[in-house]
Amino acid sequence: MHKLFFIGMMVCIAFTACQSNSNTLPIIGQRDAVQKEVDGKTVTDTIYHSIPAFSLLNQDSVLISDKNFDQKIYVANFFFTHCPSICPTMQRNLLKAYEKYKNDERISFLSHSIDFKYDQPHVLKEYATNLGVDNEQWQFVTGSKADIYSLADQYFVYTKEDSTVPGGYDHSGYLVLVDHNKHVRGAYEGTNDEQVSQLLKDIDILLKVYE
Repeated sequence: MHKLFFIGMMVCIAFTACQSNSNTLPIIGQRDAVQKEVDGKTVTDTIYHSIPAFSLLNQDSVLISDKNFDQKIYVANFFFTHCPSICPTMQRNLLKAYEKYKNDERISFLSHSIDFKYDQPHVLKEYATNLGVDNEQWQFVTGSKADIYSLADQYFVYTKEDSTVPGGYDHSGYLVLVDHNKHVRGAYEGTNDEQVSQLLKDIDILLKVYE
């Protein structure tokens, strides 16, 4: 059921994305209508799904939090360093975005390891260095299973510890675009060149919004 939920969510994301035009991006996820009084009148406000507060250990053994991404666009994903399947391609494709926007302080990148047993900070540091990451713009983080897996739910990314699959973990390879307000604005299959290209275009759309 857990995996079916995320399959359904991704279908919903794909459908919503098709409704956007070249100047706007959808806000993905649940939204609630909340009524409040303003100047004696009842108005309806929309509360959108947003990424909650978090605190995780990065590749330099430093605690970082959601505050590090305040007033930034960022791209998040979930991986593990010894992944034998989709992760190498996904991370190489995310590297394209990192290299395009390198040293642009308006955008960051955040990779969460789902291997809470092996991927300690020194392992993440070696991985990041080998990948070609040499500044703080791209963070690689680890945390408890509960912390990482509950965050994956908030990003609409499927993750599961599974001894029957190669590497011991089953997960989706989405690159998730998040805006200044911690709203999810798009999800892109990290192993698909066309979707990665769309991610780059959509980053540019958001950057123009915040100019």
